[in-house]
Amino acid sequence: MLSGSQILGSQIVQGSEKAVHGINPATGEMLEPAYAGGTHADIEKACALAKAAFPIYRATDSETRAVFLETIAEQILALGDILIQRAMDESGLPRARLEGERGRTVNQLKLFATILREKDWQGVCIETALPERQPPKPDLRMRNIPLGPVVVFGASNFPLAFSVAGGDTASALAAGAPVIVKAHTAHPGTSELVGRAIQSAVKIAGMPEGVFSLLYLNDHAKALSLVSNPVVKAVGFTGSRNAGLA
Repeated sequence: MLSGSQILGSQIVQGSEKAVHGINPATGEMLEPAYAGGTHADIEKACALAKAAFPIYRATDSETRAVFLETIAEQILALGDILIQRAMDESGLPRARLEGERGRTVNQLKLFATILREKDWQGVCIETALPERQPPKPDLRMRNIPLGPVVVFGASNFPLAFSVAGGDTASALAAGAPVIVKAHTAHPGTSELVGRAIQSAVKIAGMPEGVFSLLYLNDHAKALSLVSNPVVKAVGFTGSRNAGLA
């Protein structure tokens, strides 16, 4: 099932920069396939797709987004043991730990679907108009709205729950923000499998294709280029202080 490819919306795209392999930490085995790094053109494409998707996706209602998140969860579970085995090979973590982490990942998606179905999740505050007051007071309304496309960096030590479909991705999609994930080099195959599950869910749920992209950026300069793109409005990551400052 693995092709070593990036996901740009509905497309599967091979990178052309420095390649990385997954490494089995228990044996030192280099795992196939190779994952070539994305280019600046790939970054621009992913950002352009996310920008185009944003006004459409943010306009979807809460129920539509909730069903989308649940569909992602279903597609991840549909991968079956292939996902667990690849995650074991790339991380050295035991089966029970990864099966539990898969459950956590799926439940995070379902949790945000539940939150979306709660009427007060947007924090709506309404101050009614007082036209008789001098000067007249207009109708004032406040609510939480999505900022725009979000970049998510996968974590090395949680290949599922803090990675491609982890809490950062789930919360951004719940809020109405497209997501561009930068896959972690420690588990590229696991990332591709989950990325393909999200890509399938996008199609099943009828979402605009730019709602999700997955990039392999195997050097810091490319990652910084993605973060600094003016389309990107927020970043979610788990990592070091230096990474956060960057």
